[in-house]
Amino acid sequence: MFEDIKNLSFEEALQELETIIKKMENGEVKLSDSVSLYERGIALKNHCEEVLKSAKLKIEKIQLKPMENGDTEFETVPFDVK
Repeated sequence: MFEDIKNLSFEEALQELETIIKKMENGEVKLSDSVSLYERGIALKNHCEEVLKSAKLKIEKIQLKPMENGDTEFETVPFDVK
């Protein structure tokens, strides 16, 4: 269901989700169509969360690592967002 969502960029999916929310909030959608839009909205939200999760896993930070001889070197470690 909603296979086309997988091909959307984060920005495209977010824009479509915002459009759906506005339509539903403004009462522009028939009740019979609102269930389908709601389901698509949930799928878009999940897609956006997955894209963000994937991006977070790719982010690393560079820090200085002390060496046994007293020098330091650079290393990359996962960036911990708190």
